[in-house]
Amino acid sequence: MKKYAPYIILFLFALLLWDLATEPDFMTVNFDGEEIGGPLGALLAVVFAGGGMVIAGVVLLVVGVVLAVVFAGLGVILLGALGVAAVTVALAISPLLLPLLVPVAIVWFLVSRSRKARIVQPAA
Repeated sequence: MKKYAPYIILFLFALLLWDLATEPDFMTVNFDGEEIGGPLGALLAVVFAGGGMVIAGVVLLVVGVVLAVVFAGLGVILLGALGVAAVTVALAISPLLLPLLVPVAIVWFLVSRSRKARIVQPAA
């Protein structure tokens, strides 16, 4: 494709020049049946086409911002719902885990008590 691209571009420019040379009234704009030609017609055509592109760019920007806000909001809602579900499951399971938590709490207390004794002993 790289080999043929310059030839294709040159051919398209040749077609453009041929169209400009054979059709002298190519610069016309039609407003309510009234034709405006010449350089003013070309200027109006470019301004209105550019205005349409500016409007399209603004619309795309606004749609992108709205989608970002909506999807970010859905993500926050989803994370909040997952957090609430995790807390609910933990609260539902906690009475069932109480026999397991009592020995864990005792071991934790004994380890922290011995750690406190080791910390206080070198200082004295």
